[in-house]
Amino acid sequence: MEYLHCLPPSVEPRVSDHMPQIIDMIKQIIENGHAYGVDGDVYFSVDKFPDYGRLSGRKLEDNRAGERVTVDSRKKNPADFALWKSAKEGEPFWDSPWGPGRPGWHIECSAMSAAYLGYSFDIHGGGMDLVFPHHENEIAQSCAACKQSDISYWIHNGFVTIDSEKMSKSLGNFFTIRQVIDLYHPLALRLFLLGTHYQSPINYSDVQLESTSERVFYIFQTLYDCESVVSQHDVRTLKDTIPPEIVESINKFYNVFVTSMSDDLHSSVVFGALSDPLTTMNDLLHTRKGKKQALRIESLAALEKITRNVLSILGLLPASYAEILQQLREKALKRAKLTEDQVLQKIEERTAARKNKEYEKSDTIRKNLAAVGITLMDNPDGTTWRPAVPLAIQEQQVASP
Repeated sequence: MEYLHCLPPSVEPRVSDHMPQIIDMIKQIIENGHAYGVDGDVYFSVDKFPDYGRLSGRKLEDNRAGERVTVDSRKKNPADFALWKSAKEGEPFWDSPWGPGRPGWHIECSAMSAAYLGYSFDIHGGGMDLVFPHHENEIAQSCAACKQSDISYWIHNGFVTIDSEKMSKSLGNFFTIRQVIDLYHPLALRLFLLGTHYQSPINYSDVQLESTSERVFYIFQTLYDCESVVSQHDVRTLKDTIPPEIVESINKFYNVFVTSMSDDLHSSVVFGALSDPLTTMNDLLHTRKGKKQALRIESLAALEKITRNVLSILGLLPASYAEILQQLREKALKRAKLTEDQVLQKIEERTAARKNKEYEKSDTIRKNLAAVGITLMDNPDGTTWRPAVPLAIQEQQVASP
């Protein structure tokens, strides 16, 4: 997770270390009249909690018991759920006022979150599949233990599909983050994930990762070029003003960022808006008109700064622009099953072919490299290369509806 720029959790509690807190919470729920014991088991009584179903919007009569598990006739209501389960042979157990046993699935989360965050805290997250019954039951038992229990925001993320099929070990399309970042840069994966709203399902495919990798390279190549040009000037000589149109561009981007992230974390909108400052920077860097613009260096410095700040907040800022560009090249070479020396050799062969007017051979070399995701760029100083979406995948994108 560190490679993905995810901050480490402050605490990683274990259920086995929190049995006293779990047992105390169950005792409190019983004392408050929301649970009952049966033969060493303890069940939460959903009939005693009128707000049951407020998160999922489900009503008790909608919960048809017995469809997936056998109905326990000892329950007062088939929807009642276990807070404590009596010990069964071969299972771990702990002593409790109701006899040896273990906690139910839901109570563990309520007890541990209360232990570290209190009964009221800002954000509780999880997958869409946890809305019911897990999070619904968490709300019920936490409120039954403490009336002041409250979560400000419930955040549920959508599922990951693979080429439009649900990710599943049984389907053989299951893989780990480690496997992905072996071929793709971690920040390309992070950008890919942030490019879809967290509540929406996200479709993982090589097509998507290749496109995102190319996008990441474009972003940081632009910022690297910008930084290189600005660094050639003494910042003490730069003016404090920039052209009105650049101010407008920066303010527009910043406002989209704040508005979108404040509106349920719509990060995908931010990345769409990022195109404008990047395009403006490239115009100032590479076009004849842009190079002549007044306050060009000041404009580049201001645009680079706002872009850098936004990327930093989103966890997408690398240690250095040069470093990530090199890392992206290395990943591209690995996917292409080539070394940089082999690519440079092909560039030399192509240069020689062009010099000898062997244009068919020159085109073949370019196309063969492009087929595996290596694009050649000719300029007055010679030919260089950069990662790109392989031709076959580009054709897939064109063919897709």
